Amino acid sequence: MSVELVTTSHGLRMVLFFENLLFTLLVPGTVAVYVPLWIARDRPTPAGLPFVLGSAVLTAGAVLYGWCVFGFAVRGRGTPAPVDAPKSLVVWGPYQFCRNPMYVGVLTVILVWSVIFESGVLMLYALVVAMSFHLVVVMYEEPCLRRRFGTDYDDYCRRVGRWLPGGRPGSFPTAR
Repeated sequence: MSVELVTTSHGLRMVLFFENLLFTLLVPGTVAVYVPLWIARDRPTPAGLPFVLGSAVLTAGAVLYGWCVFGFAVRGRGTPAPVDAPKSLVVWGPYQFCRNPMYVGVLTVILVWSVIFESGVLMLYALVVAMSFHLVVVMYEEPCLRRRFGTDYDDYCRRVGRWLPGGRPGSFPTAR
């Protein structure tokens, strides 16, 4: 392996890292953090056990999202952004159990904000976001993935549930 190849490979990884970071700050950051906190801006600051437990679940949702982005970058060599989508089908990590764990992580964060801030408006916002995610997945992402990955994606859909863990036991895809 030449030094130039190592430098180029490292440079590509850094670009991919910054593309993923930028996408995360702009899109999921806006949907799951900035907008909910803006909605809850006049609510009392949460405290006590509900806040501690909620923070743990917020962290779990964020970790799930991060794990998915990592899979997109390392396994799929891309980002969640449609303009730089993964080059290969990612069926690794959380994608072995749910076809859309990134959306589940983002929605989990919004739902926890609604509980922490005891906000019906945030709960309604979560419902609107969930319906929007579903429409984007069904009307745009799944048809694109079918065109791009063909029978591999169809087989994956038969084995793994869209939103919740599903499929036949023992039928999870092999790690790619």
